[in-house]
Amino acid sequence: MVFGHSAAEERSGTAAGSPLNLAQSRAAVRVDDNGRGRCILSVPGIKCGACVAKVERALNARDDVVYARANLTLHQATIVLEGPDTDPMPMIQTLAALGYAATPVQSGADTAPDPTGKGLLRALAVAGFGAMNIMLLSVGVWSGADGQTRETFHLVSALIAVPVVLYAGQPFFRSAVSALRRRQLNMDVPIALAVALALVLSLFETVQGGDHVFFDAAVTLLFFLLTGRYFDHLMRERARSAVSGLAKLSPRGAMLRDEDGSLTYALLESITPGMTLSIAPGERVPLDLEILSGNSDLDRSLVTGESMAVAIGPGDMIEAGALNLTGVIDGRVLRSSDDSFLAQMIRMQSNAEAGRANYVRIADRAARLYAPVVHLLALITFIGWMLVTGGDWQTSLFIAISVLIITCPCALGLAVPVAHVVAAGRLMRMGVLMKDGAALERMAEIDHVVFDKTGTLTTGTPRLGNIPDDPVMRSGAKALAVRSGHPAARAIASGLHDNPSDVTCHTEVPGFGVEGLIEGRRARLGRAEWVAEIADVAAGAGSPAFGFEHCPSVSFDLAETLRDGAIEAVTDMKNAGFSVALLSGDMEDRAKAVATALGIDDIHYGATPADKIDILRTGLRGGHRPLMVGDGLNDAAALAAAHVSMAPSTASDAGRTAADFVFLRDTLDAVPDTWKVARDTARIVRQNFALAIAYNCIAIPLAVAGLVTPLIAALAMSGSSIIVIGNALRLNKAGARTREKPASHVKRKETPA
Repeated sequence: MVFGHSAAEERSGTAAGSPLNLAQSRAAVRVDDNGRGRCILSVPGIKCGACVAKVERALNARDDVVYARANLTLHQATIVLEGPDTDPMPMIQTLAALGYAATPVQSGADTAPDPTGKGLLRALAVAGFGAMNIMLLSVGVWSGADGQTRETFHLVSALIAVPVVLYAGQPFFRSAVSALRRRQLNMDVPIALAVALALVLSLFETVQGGDHVFFDAAVTLLFFLLTGRYFDHLMRERARSAVSGLAKLSPRGAMLRDEDGSLTYALLESITPGMTLSIAPGERVPLDLEILSGNSDLDRSLVTGESMAVAIGPGDMIEAGALNLTGVIDGRVLRSSDDSFLAQMIRMQSNAEAGRANYVRIADRAARLYAPVVHLLALITFIGWMLVTGGDWQTSLFIAISVLIITCPCALGLAVPVAHVVAAGRLMRMGVLMKDGAALERMAEIDHVVFDKTGTLTTGTPRLGNIPDDPVMRSGAKALAVRSGHPAARAIASGLHDNPSDVTCHTEVPGFGVEGLIEGRRARLGRAEWVAEIADVAAGAGSPAFGFEHCPSVSFDLAETLRDGAIEAVTDMKNAGFSVALLSGDMEDRAKAVATALGIDDIHYGATPADKIDILRTGLRGGHRPLMVGDGLNDAAALAAAHVSMAPSTASDAGRTAADFVFLRDTLDAVPDTWKVARDTARIVRQNFALAIAYNCIAIPLAVAGLVTPLIAALAMSGSSIIVIGNALRLNKAGARTREKPASHVKRKETPA
């Protein structure tokens, strides 16, 4: 609710004079998943819902902007451009013409310290000092001082009040003047007008030798307004700390391993995929890496939410943001700093408030209507009281001032965005990232849950369930299995501990298996019907099978491992009253085995990507609001088609892009936990709307009736905003009660594949 523009802010933007060349502005544009350009601008002047509406209208009106979203809490604007080569400088100039200084944000989160808080604190101190002294003088007048003594007290009060109002009122006056210069109205115009009228009315009474002045009301009004705004600023900083905290985890540079083995320091912006970095113990991993050499223990709590250290070695993939604990490791860079896992987290967290859910649109419309409506209401109040009092303009103006102050819709404008930002921070601590607040609202509306099988309900990695007794068969099967990259072959190779036999002339037949000569004998490993062409396969034998030519074969039972927390997740969602379905492209027996283990009755097997979309759309047309949880490339379209969707961090790039939520934990109980956060957030938003509406329904009639002084109006207006924000922060306390289970403590259950 900090609406004024500070001098520092006016000087910070490009349009205000700071040099920003074409290369710097282009560097702020990154390519999104659709091949378009995306740019994030820091706009400190975004102070209220009306500011959000103005910024978005101006940017969305441009032909080179696909769409733009302003973030009230982070004071940022996210702009999607026509192409990755589009220059964002014209957008910066457009905002400058509106009076909003803007600068590009490279990392996705502006971590620079906000000077607004210090300025508000200084103004608050000055207003408090003035209010205290003027109040002491007012006590003398109230106690019966009259004549020359009263006039002297009034004069001294004026000498204190004028400089105090001129200094402490700068946040309001500067913002109001800036809006009026552009022939616009914002929330600070009525506040500045009210304070100025109270001061001028008091000066007039002092010059005229009147009995009553309002210096104490004007200065104390500023004191309470600034108090509310300062506490609001602190709460906003707390709400955005999740994003800034993530950005601070990323180091500015890293040690680059040159070809000759020497180390040189390089800034992250200059490091490209393929380079080799050296990470010492105690350092954060700056970019996504593939370990080339060295062994260490890694703290991946930022990624998974689990504090248990993980052992890593050559061949392992590690994400940016993880903490290296014990050994020196060298790793090959997989992605640039703009595309790293940590950068994706920051962007998703920054977008927590960007979605335009139904509640947000209602609040935005209320904010846009505020300024003209409140001025009209104050004018009608003034005219009405002039008629009632027979022309007493002083009393009428005093009441109109109260109306100007008390009708601020700040609480309504804050009801939704602050709740969404706090919820996003709570989800991040639970290991879940959400793309925008609209997804959170849709999650609270679900009535049906659809799970993909492989990679979602199961780990996607089969395990060998039986081991043949014949060592010759074991050695022969392993010899062929190690020569295939098929998941079933890998499971057999890892499950058999015999030394593999010697193989010659081996060939892998896609869709069937591997064939080769073992000690001169022809052998096959793969589908049972294919193996049956050369070996004796028992009727009804399962796949895969292994056999030598003209000899009895053996079959292997593969078991799928349920993902940690899968049973608990399905049980929780069913207990919450949701119907649960399994939607898989796998064969009937495998899908039913997993569904039986989890207690799922609604099973769809053998489904193609198109089938999955049709099933979800049929549910949507029937009035259902399904949650889709999937991970594979073939699930991407289904994730996008669902009412809301979730994907694990291990999902394909397309799956993570299509999903509304990405959970970083290995456990599937992230699904019910996310729904519970969405449910709590929806309840908090409804409470905030009720508080804001109740405040206006009570406060406005009292002010119009002349029962509220400007001082009480300031207290009520500031208090309503603080109550709404404090109510949203209760989500953090609710988050402490959310179940957290380390993956290492949960025993995995296997089901036959």
